[in-house]
Amino acid sequence: MGTKINSRVFHKISYGLYIIASQKGEKVNGQICNTVIQVTSSPPMVAVAINKQNFTHECISNSDSFSISILSQDAPLSLIGNFGFKCGRDYDKCKDINYRKGSMGTPIIIEHALGYLELKLVQRMDVGTHTIFVGEVIEAELIEDGEPMTYSYYHQIKRGKTPESAPTFIKDEKKDEKHKENNISYRCTVCGYVYEPGKGDPESGVAPGTSFADLPADWVCPICGAGKDKFEKL
Repeated sequence: MGTKINSRVFHKISYGLYIIASQKGEKVNGQICNTVIQVTSSPPMVAVAINKQNFTHECISNSDSFSISILSQDAPLSLIGNFGFKCGRDYDKCKDINYRKGSMGTPIIIEHALGYLELKLVQRMDVGTHTIFVGEVIEAELIEDGEPMTYSYYHQIKRGKTPESAPTFIKDEKKDEKHKENNISYRCTVCGYVYEPGKGDPESGVAPGTSFADLPADWVCPICGAGKDKFEKL
């Protein structure tokens, strides 16, 4: 008898939402990550899972260090889209982004972050499409009080999507978006974000009830920045 795996059970595992940053030479890069876990307390060590195809993977392997920024619940979709749906090899993700260097020279994103950790790479594990990097915490600091962004909040409240390179990506996730009678939705073909007229796009100043046709000509996807021409009707 074959083993049945219901992929939706993975949605019940709780996650946070973080920016992992590192650099290769003078090039600074970062990405969104939801697989971050503290594995020991003395010395403090934390593990992250990074897709092998991502430029961040290359940066961590080259520099042997990385940072983890804990995102605030009020972090805008545009920030998440910048670090989650663009490639650092041909795009400067940190341009106009507030960041600083840690004690080891590691870039640390502090924009919309509640706190951060700077880590020295001590171990790596090959898990197929991803590598689990384990780092020893060298520096850690709180920036401000607030509620951290959770993966659930990002999806349910922010209505964000999951990049295909993420370890938690599930292929049929897009099918979860449903038609609403007399309220046609439009999906971004670049990142999968769905514009629902009934909800609008409050973060971009678009009121609920605004049809896709009535969106301003310069309106762009709040996650990846794609124009209206990259949307398809559901």
